[in-house]
Amino acid sequence: MTSQFTGRIIGGAFGVVFVQANAGALPQGVARPVRLLAVAAFLALFVTRRGRGSRAELPAPRTGFGRRYWYVVAAEVLALVVGLLVISRVLHAPHAFVGWIAFVVGVHFFGLAASWRRPALHVLGAALAACGLGALALAALDAPAWAVATAGGIVPGALLLASVWRTPAA
Repeated sequence: MTSQFTGRIIGGAFGVVFVQANAGALPQGVARPVRLLAVAAFLALFVTRRGRGSRAELPAPRTGFGRRYWYVVAAEVLALVVGLLVISRVLHAPHAFVGWIAFVVGVHFFGLAASWRRPALHVLGAALAACGLGALALAALDAPAWAVATAGGIVPGALLLASVWRTPAA
């Protein structure tokens, strides 16, 4: 399994987690199909990988999970923990968690883009960060839970899943 495919699996898995964790805020008739679509999109990654030919003729981008990757992940974890503590203990706004998580995950893609020299990740990072900021604003305005969950969880999950489908299987 190539590091690029491993990255697709990680991104797809997190996309499914975002959707699954937040679809409960939707009406049941909407939540179930959204959840099923996310799982189907993820599982299809494995099927389509086998169906594509080898891309040995194209050099795979350098996306190893080396030291720089782990620095980015460590910064992400630290930002998540500190932010979630502030949101829960200082602001007493646990409904804003999903927005903070989406924002931090989005920002972490900027670090990955620089580390892996893959500028396309800036677009995904900006989109996820914008979703997170939107969800934080909605939470601050006491918007309904489904709106915060959609902006901060379901849309980012769909973006992550879409991004791994756009990436070649290599």
